[in-house]
Amino acid sequence: MKILVINCSPVRNGATAEIVNTVKQCVENENTVKTVCIDDYEIKMCRGCRKCHKTAECFQKDDVTKLMETYDWADKIVSVSPSYWADIPGQFKVFIDRCTPWCNTHEPHAKLLSGKKGYTIALRTGPSMPECERIISSIEHFYGHLEIEPCGKLGLCGVEYKEDLENRLEEIKDFCNLIKEQ
Repeated sequence: MKILVINCSPVRNGATAEIVNTVKQCVENENTVKTVCIDDYEIKMCRGCRKCHKTAECFQKDDVTKLMETYDWADKIVSVSPSYWADIPGQFKVFIDRCTPWCNTHEPHAKLLSGKKGYTIALRTGPSMPECERIISSIEHFYGHLEIEPCGKLGLCGVEYKEDLENRLEEIKDFCNLIKEQ
């Protein structure tokens, strides 16, 4: 299997990146794994012009197509997102907005290869799960419009720094087993 693990945070070396690395280590034995950080891509904001509803592509030239080629390459996508004001980080939201050409709500639309499975890990510093559930919901909504089947989710509260993950490793590894088994 080919697995893409995406750091939805612009921070390349924080707790979110640490989870991305842990997932990669857990699933790479029997799989080919690519990890990316949303901040490694130049992504312009959607202009809301809806030209892509007629052409199935955006007139703006940036790295969205390059990142979508990586999505197309993968059989499984694991999105790891921290909470930024109770939702996904703005950089990842801008990417989602720019994926409208691949959105199944209009014709014509670009399409990813079928049969993809999506997994989500959400983390936040506070103690309550509803914020993680909102992040998961945003990402699963995105998956749905790309026709990626949501297959698993994990919410991690009380995580601000890498060190906060030390006592959560078994939980993350159990989630990785789900990714490998499906």
